[in-house]
This record gives sequence, structure tokens and C-alpha cells, in this order.
Amino acid sequence: MFDVREDYPILAENGLRRMHRLLLFILATVLPSAAPGETQKAEMAGYLLVATEKVPDEFNAGFSLYTAAWPLLQQYPGHRFQTGLFGTWMHAQHEGKPPPNLYSDIEGGLGWWRDTRFPTEAPKFIMGGVAANFSAIANGPAHGWGTWEKPRGLYGVAQLSPWLLFPMDGLNLKQGTCGDLFGYGYLPLPLTKAKATTDGKPVPTGDNCWTLFLSTKNFKGPVGFFTPYFWSQPAELQPELAGQLLDSRPARPNKSFQMETQYLPGTLTTNEHGGTYARVAPTSFPVGPDGNTVVLHRLTAYTKQALWDAVNAWFTGGPEVSGAINPAGAHVQSFRTNGGSTWKIYAETTPKEKRVTLAWNSFATPMVPDPTTYGYHWNEPFVKRVSEANGSRVVLPEYFQLQNNGKKEQWGVVKPAEVPANLGFAKLKFDRPKEEAPEAYDTPEAPESSFKKPGPVAGPFKAHLGDGSVVTYYWYRFADQPALLNADLTREEREQMQAKVEKLHRRWTKDRDYLAPPTAGKLAALDPAQLVTPPKGFEIGYVPIATRQELDATGSTRK
Repeated sequence: MFDVREDYPILAENGLRRMHRLLLFILATVLPSAAPGETQKAEMAGYLLVATEKVPDEFNAGFSLYTAAWPLLQQYPGHRFQTGLFGTWMHAQHEGKPPPNLYSDIEGGLGWWRDTRFPTEAPKFIMGGVAANFSAIANGPAHGWGTWEKPRGLYGVAQLSPWLLFPMDGLNLKQGTCGDLFGYGYLPLPLTKAKATTDGKPVPTGDNCWTLFLSTKNFKGPVGFFTPYFWSQPAELQPELAGQLLDSRPARPNKSFQMETQYLPGTLTTNEHGGTYARVAPTSFPVGPDGNTVVLHRLTAYTKQALWDAVNAWFTGGPEVSGAINPAGAHVQSFRTNGGSTWKIYAETTPKEKRVTLAWNSFATPMVPDPTTYGYHWNEPFVKRVSEANGSRVVLPEYFQLQNNGKKEQWGVVKPAEVPANLGFAKLKFDRPKEEAPEAYDTPEAPESSFKKPGPVAGPFKAHLGDGSVVTYYWYRFADQPALLNADLTREEREQMQAKVEKLHRRWTKDRDYLAPPTAGKLAALDPAQLVTPPKGFEIGYVPIATRQELDATGSTRK
């Protein structure tokens, strides 16, 4: 009998998993990718890159941006679909080189994810906090990795706003949104105090409460924040990380702004003459009246003068603060026109080193209509413009042929009529697949759980969303919400936070600007079902917490 430990000691040293990957690589490399006429499942993936000016190092107290929101695909292609719209990754700033072998950041944004349970063609928003080396991920209140028995980020985000419900599956935009700008960012608020210990161990926890701020048509202001404990907890097992994470460190001011696409469905075929062709699902970008697309606007980095300093003074007896960003602490970045693309089309079995890029620049040209706005001008012969009630868009090329200019291969755009008819591409459909009904999100029901003890003060209430789901939620006293009961805070520390948040609830309403408003385009709207009103008597110091999200049995359908 074959024994990997005796016959292949090198493979045994690295394990059977590596051997499995090696065999897959050999098969994919040696065997032909497709016999003539054989159709393979394919995909398009990669990054759309954005070029910006450099930000001075002192602007390390967070960021904000406006990003276009639109349905990238005309039909949701199933749960393999994962892609973000334009956004960024916020890492901690360090003196000199960052610690080796450390990955931790805030990288959520608008998009679609494989674990989204109630997907629509419209994107959703998640917070996307990544603890040290993916030890935990927090996507919003009561939403993250792990199970309630072994949470890995489920308690990582605390609700702050009394006017906006954050569903477990992510924030919903108003269905039909196409090209409007969604404003968001993260700034630290001084809601807690730094501590010398974490869970009683000699590991410090900082005082950065990185808070999500939104700027949308029907809601503006702070929503929720990552608890400092979410970042510092991994340092209990790795003390060398203490003081190196976002609970203690400022934010790196110079970030990558990109659109990350992990999967768009397609198909690939080689004909009897050796020509290789591909078709991808119809992919759209929004366009304005001039036929151009805006995808990013007002990238802004901050110092603590923008918000922290005044709020900290207010909390210690100083004058009230409106919450509007102080422009003296803001730096608005300028764009450059040399952005690019790494989008590639390939069969599912193609090794990474053999994947071929498509000729993005043949139909898209980066455009900077003003220094604070970035988008694309489209080569009209290659794209199709479609006008609809919710806004105009262009459909990108769907058909490609593998070409070689003598130096490299690339996927060149071809017209549908230039693809051999016997390949059957014209008959292909990229419809929404039939999938099993999604499981409901739920929270602990045990009487001793932090959802039940001390428990809510009002509820249950229901919110029927445009994604076809219904959210059950309750009102909790801010300091008694589950996230803070699991954040290594004493009762006294939580009560100190409660007093601060009551000040915010009295002064910071949802209907005025905090982030500077856009100077181009118009604001996107959230699904109005997420906008809530505190029950009578619980207007100040209480927050809505989702405890369950499930398919809506009332007959509501996705729109």
C-alpha cells in the first residue's frame, strides 16, 4: 500500500494537504485547459486600482470617503459571488516598519459576500474589522465570525446610534440604488479609557473606539464602534502584539483605494481552429448625463483636531460639540489619472501564474473631472448604454478573445458577431440560480446569556427589509448591550460610557452633516425600514439591537 510517510518523506513533512495542492497543480498544468469545443466554467476577478496623492503622516485619526453604490451584475449569480465596490483598508500606523507577520485592519464597505444570507442585486454594507491575523472578524453588532459558544467577533461592535438599526446581514441600501454616493468613514471617539490590563492579564488595552460615521440621504452621523477589546484580546495569547493594534495605534494615513473583485461568472471555450474565447456575465457601471462614471469622491484623512480633541474636552466639562468635522483637522486627497486594472479571465482550474489579464484600457479610461473626484470615461463602441428609471448605466464588454501581440497574451474585446456561432455563447444566460432557503441569524436564548441578563427594556419589534428578510430587534440600555458586557469592562467603566453616550444622544441628531457633504453627485439612501424611533421613555441612552433575521413570511419579496 502507498504510504506517503515512507515513500515521499518530503511530502510527509509538509502534510497531505500540500500533496493534494501539488497534484491539482500538476493536473492543471499538464492537461490541456479545454478540448476544442469544450466549454469550461470561468470567472473574472482582480482589482481596479486608484492613484492618489500622498497624505502627510500626521493625518492618522481615521478617514472618510464617498463611494458610488450600484448593482454590479444585472442578476445575482449565487453565493459564490464575492466582490466589493470601491473602498479601502485601514491599518494601524507604526513608527518605522510594522511588526512582522501581522495583519489587522478595518476593510469592510459596500459589496457582496459568500456568507451573505439575504443577497440582492443591490450591495450591502458591513464594517469588516479584522483582528490580529484573522483571529476574529466583526461585521456589525451581533455579526461576525464564530458561534455564540465560541465567538470570534460576534461581540466586536457596539451599537451607538438610537435611530439606525444594523441588521445582522449588513446594512441595506434602498433597492434600486444606481450610482448615488454612499458616504462613510471611521474616526476615534474617546468613549473609554486606556487600561493597563486585559482580562486581568498584563496586556494593555487602548482607548480608540473606532466609530463608523455615515453620510447618506436619510441618515447621517455615528452608527457603532469597534470595542477596543476586539483589537487587544489576541495580544493575550501573543503579548508581542500589545500596543501594536488599532485599540492603541493611530491609523495609517496613506491607504490603498481599490475595487476588489473575487468572482464574476463566465465561460470559456477553445474552437476547432485553436481560438480561445470567453464570455462574462453582463457587468455594469453607473453613468451620469455626460456618459461618464464617478466611483470615488472626497477621500479625507483626519487628525484628532477633526473631532477627538473637542469631544474629549466636552466629556470632561467643556462646551458642547456639534459633531461636525473640524476642517482644520481634515486633509482631502487629490486623485491622479494613472489608475489601472488587474482583472483577469480564467478557467476555474487555471493556476494563478497562467491567468491572463483583459484589455481594460481598451474600453475604460481613468478620469479626474476635479481633483477630489475619480471615475471612468468609456469607449462607446465597446460598451452599451442603458437608461432606466433609477439611473443610467453602461454594460461592459461581455465577449473576449485570447490574443497575443508577440510579447504577452491578453483578453481582447470582440463583438458578439466575431465569436463563432457554434460555441453557443449567444444562448448563455447568467440568471439568478435557485438556492436553498437561507438559515436565520439568531442570538442566545439562555436566561443567563448577555442578551437576556440584564436584557432589553422594550420589544420585540420587527423591521421588514427590501432584501426579503425581517429583523427582530429589542431596545437595550446602551451600557447593558451584549457587546459591552463582553468587552472586558467593569460596571463603573460601562456607566462612565453611558453618561458620555447620553450627551451624544441629546446633541447629535441624524439629520445634519457630520462628514463634509459631497460636492458632486447625490447621496444614496438607506433602506428606510432600518430607520427606527426609540420607544417613549427610552429616547436617550438606549439603542436598538437585532436579535434575529430571517426570511420574511409575510409575502414580502426582494425588489
